[in-house]
Amino acid sequence: MFLKDCHRFFLEEMKLVYEAAEAAAITTMVFEDLAGIPKKTIITHPNQTVDAASKLQLDTALQRLKKLEPVQYVIGYTLFCNLRFKVSGAVLIPRPETEKLVHEVIGYVNEHSSRTLLDVGTGSGCIPISIKTSCPDLKVTAVDVSYEAINIAKENNAAHATKVQLFKNNFLDETGWNTLPTFDVIVSNPPYIPASEIASMHKNVTDFEPHLALFVPDANRFIFYEKIAAFGLKHLSADGCIFVETHEDYANEVADIFNSLGYKTKIQKDFFEKDRMVIATRYQ
Repeated sequence: MFLKDCHRFFLEEMKLVYEAAEAAAITTMVFEDLAGIPKKTIITHPNQTVDAASKLQLDTALQRLKKLEPVQYVIGYTLFCNLRFKVSGAVLIPRPETEKLVHEVIGYVNEHSSRTLLDVGTGSGCIPISIKTSCPDLKVTAVDVSYEAINIAKENNAAHATKVQLFKNNFLDETGWNTLPTFDVIVSNPPYIPASEIASMHKNVTDFEPHLALFVPDANRFIFYEKIAAFGLKHLSADGCIFVETHEDYANEVADIFNSLGYKTKIQKDFFEKDRMVIATRYQ
């Protein structure tokens, strides 16, 4: 099959499930990252023959994408803070909103000469690795309850040579807290979407991304924030700071949790002007 025909067919199939602009972007990503065919080649060599191996890769990818599997899982990586991270169905796909959280933490670390940081629920490791890349002298620890997620994070850690310390840890189980020291900074993008919202969310999220990292019971939707706030009472250094990402509708409630334990909080907006993070400090 000629390259122009293969590309046209793939694009038209994508348009059946995505808007035209998104379909075009996904098509370009798959051709470049899976088949090794740059967009320029499609334009300059339209009659080039697509070899059997590339055709099989494209056909397989097309079937996965038509089932609404995220393209990041199909090509196996995503970009976050200008870094490339391996992703799979074991970890969330990092979102642009979380980049703002990372930028806030980096600014704080540099301003206060922080020495140690803990990331709770690290997933792919995108948060601690991005921070460590910008703050190489910072000692960074990251934990997650999922073995599969820790393994992905370890691969990303090795790829970026960041030497983040990664451990499996069920943070909701307070008996495991005594294995963790004191930190100058604690950061987390925990599960925070109430289970009742699953029905209203897009299937490319609910059918493919790990529910363990996304959803919390409606009756206990603030469980991770309550645990992080309590952990900080003994494991946050004097004048330390906690940064947490939140549901845009519940930032005030999250701030109240920290305030009730003696923290001073402020709510920060993301790049889209939504209340997306709570920053909590505790002066001893």
